[in-house]
Amino acid sequence: MRFMMIVKATTDSEAGTMPSQELIDAMQKYNEELVKAGVLLAADGLQPSSSGIRISYPEPGGKPKVIDGPFTEAKEMIAGYTLIEVKSREEAIEWALRMPDPHGYGQGEIELRQVFEFEELTDDAESQEKEAILRKQAQEQKKA
Repeated sequence: MRFMMIVKATTDSEAGTMPSQELIDAMQKYNEELVKAGVLLAADGLQPSSSGIRISYPEPGGKPKVIDGPFTEAKEMIAGYTLIEVKSREEAIEWALRMPDPHGYGQGEIELRQVFEFEELTDDAESQEKEAILRKQAQEQKKA
């Protein structure tokens, strides 16, 4: 099962304040532990919302609306993520609890969410087969 640890934004991350070297070192050590355990799939920080774009669908069947950042409410935004694959919800919680304070100033907040597996979204065998083919193609493109 896959879980995403969503690092919530803070006023500092939205201001573009870079992490301290101490925090970078702590996060690298944590990521090394994830790699050694064989559970890390991806981990990245995100640029502030001032460089972001939000696309919304205000009307059913209508055209999407494009809005340039910055966006308000830093606590509702994402500053980074770590994607892991583990055997249980409890293991995911254990890994999330080991993450250093992601902002280093006592404002850190991590939201842990389980990722849907495609088979959980639909029982349609044709859709599941198409999805499996797409995922295989994506993996092959990464290797090329």
